[in-house]
This record gives sequence, C-alpha cells and structure tokens, in this order.
Amino acid sequence: MNGVLVVGGGVLGFCSALALQDRGLTVTLLDEGAAVKPASWGNAGHIAVEQVEPLASPASLRAVPGRLLARDDALSLPLRDIRHWLPFGLRLALASRPDRFRAGKAALKALVAEAMPAWEALVSGLGRPDLLIRDGHYVIWDTGDSAARGLARLERGDHGTARYRPLTAGEGADLARLLGRVPAGAVRFLGSGHIAGHDRLFDALRGRFLERGGVMLHGRAVGLPLAGGRARVVVESGAELAPDMVVMAAGVASRPLMEGLGHTVPMIAERGYHLHTHPGDWPADLPPLVFEDRALIVTRFRDYLRASSFVEFSHPDSPPDRMKWERLRGRIRSLDLPFALPGAEWVGCRPTLPDYLPAIGRSARAPNLLYAFGHQHLGLTLGPVTGRIVADMAVGQGRGPAPFDLSRFG
Repeated sequence: MNGVLVVGGGVLGFCSALALQDRGLTVTLLDEGAAVKPASWGNAGHIAVEQVEPLASPASLRAVPGRLLARDDALSLPLRDIRHWLPFGLRLALASRPDRFRAGKAALKALVAEAMPAWEALVSGLGRPDLLIRDGHYVIWDTGDSAARGLARLERGDHGTARYRPLTAGEGADLARLLGRVPAGAVRFLGSGHIAGHDRLFDALRGRFLERGGVMLHGRAVGLPLAGGRARVVVESGAELAPDMVVMAAGVASRPLMEGLGHTVPMIAERGYHLHTHPGDWPADLPPLVFEDRALIVTRFRDYLRASSFVEFSHPDSPPDRMKWERLRGRIRSLDLPFALPGAEWVGCRPTLPDYLPAIGRSARAPNLLYAFGHQHLGLTLGPVTGRIVADMAVGQGRGPAPFDLSRFG
C-alpha cells in the first residue's frame, strides 16, 4: 500500500493523521474499532498546560509510601501485577534522580508550552472552535492545613504557561452554591482548558480525516515484521500491510509491537477509573474542579459530567478493581456533589514510561517507522503538538526530539 499507515485511533493517532494530511501525504488509519474506547476518550478532558514537571521526580518518589498507606487508596500497586510494576518502579526511581528530573522537566516544559497554540490551530482547522473551552480550572482543598500545604507546593512549583490566583468573591459564591459550603481553600488556574466532549471531538477528527480522503481500517496490529529493512504491519486477520511509512501511536499496545522489533519499551499500563453521568444541575459554565485531597477531578462537558480518579500500575489485560468505582462513588457522596449516581463505569490504560516523558521519534531499526506513544496523563494535552512533530519527521529525515527518543532506554 502507498502512503502512511497510522496504527492507533486515539487522539494521538488522529492528530498525527491530520497533520500528515496537512503535508499532502496519503494516510490510512488502523483502529481496533468502536467497541474499544482509547485512553484519550476516557480522561478528564483537561488540557493540562500547567503540568510541566514530570511525575518522575524526587518529590513524587518521597510521597509514594504515604500515598500507598493513605486511607483513600489513590495509588495502588496490585500484588497480582508485581511482575509488571516492580521493574517499572525501579526505573522510575532512577528517572527521579535530581539530574534526570531537571533534564526531563526542561524537555517536557518546552513541549507543553506549544500545546495550547497547537490545540487552537487544530480546532480552527476543524472549523470547530467550540470544541476547546479555555476557562482554566479550580483546585480545592478540604481543610485549612491541607490548603496551606497545597499553596506552599504551588508556590514552589513551575506551572508553565498557566498561572493561578485567589478566587474572586463571585467565584467563591459559585463554589459555595455547588458544594453547599465555603471551601476551606481554593485557587483558580488560568491558561488551561478542557474539551467540550469526547464523542464530539472524535467525531470531528474522524469526519475531517475521511473528508480529506483518509481511509479507516478496523483491526488490531499484532506484528511489525521487517522486509528489506522496512517495517510492515501484520493485522490479527492475517493480512500484512506494506505502507511506505508506519506511525506507531497505539498507546499501551505499542509496547509488544515495538519490542518485537528489538526496541526497549519499559512502558506500563497506568490505569485510571471514571464515572460519568448526565449533567443534571451542575452549572454548564463551571470549569473543572480538582479536589486535591481526594485525588478527584470533576469535569462538566456539554453533554455529561465525569468524575475521574486513581492511579493503578497494572497490566492491560488484568481485570478491573470494581471496588475502585465504589470508592469513587464514596468520594462523590462525601463531598455531597450534585453528581447522579451510580454513573456509568469506565477503566482505561494510560501508556506511561518510567521517566514520565513521551516516546516520539524514528526507529533506529526501521527508517520508515515513526512512533508517538507513552504520553501518560498528557495524551490529550499533547496530541496536536505531537502530531505536528510526527508530520515533520515524515517529510524530513530527522529522528525527532532527542529527549523523547526510545534510545534513552537502550
């Protein structure tokens, strides 16, 4: 087949496909199908331009014991999956050394700085500026002590292109009406945003891709064989596709495919859980609320309300922990939020590398193979800017940004 084959139907796959079309390339997208919702469909919808510090950091490493022992179980390491998370954890500890953290932060901050302009260009190109809502977000604390600690962390942190400020009287009143009480502490972040809705976004991405002549194939990639030094793609049906170029953007499913080619990809499924329901009485113009003490974010989209929480280092094929949804319902009830329960359940896998940096580059083993995966909590945020980088590599000869090359794990 001629042209470029993009493997993966998440936001990174579609953003890469559209950017490749912008460069005049013929693009086919291989997707597992509507029955498999990508991780970028199940997130909180937050364009997190404030998250410029990799979670692989000295501070995060020091906090792990406390989070594991905390009553709310925000971080979990299931014993059944120890063979997956223990090697990952050792690599994460090494990546959290101060020198590695500083280098990773510099690379991530430069990438995240381009995220919002790239999003604005994407929705403008789709003719759907309404898909991006730039209203920031709130961070809320339960007690005066936790608010003091939280504010101290914010003062020490780097927030990239975002900034925060105290609430205005009107904002405080809005939160008090929603929560039935005045928060013990809260700030408003400016510069961040969220999408209007996941189905709305994916429908627009898919529609523009097809309108431009893109081709959708449904199936699961199961192999990346080499033929004449070039990568091909084997689909579960047995078909073997031989495009001019391959872009691997399949999230956690990228690992076995890339490792089959000889790359080292120490990626884990960092699973997240959410509940979503109808918006009910939740104010339509209220930005996302981050309840920091509960490790909970609630986002009001145009058509639904979603509550997201938990970090679980696991394996994509492990069964979900159903108690996490019950704990999530318990957090919603304890906050007395106007969130209709029980809510629809979802669990998905964030593709996370131990240094909490993405993998973006060109394969050293197959020059026609590009890759873009491992964006952890920032897949939605970095989708459009990553797509641009992929397209630039496709029409050039470069390897991509050195800090994100897979050779760092070699």
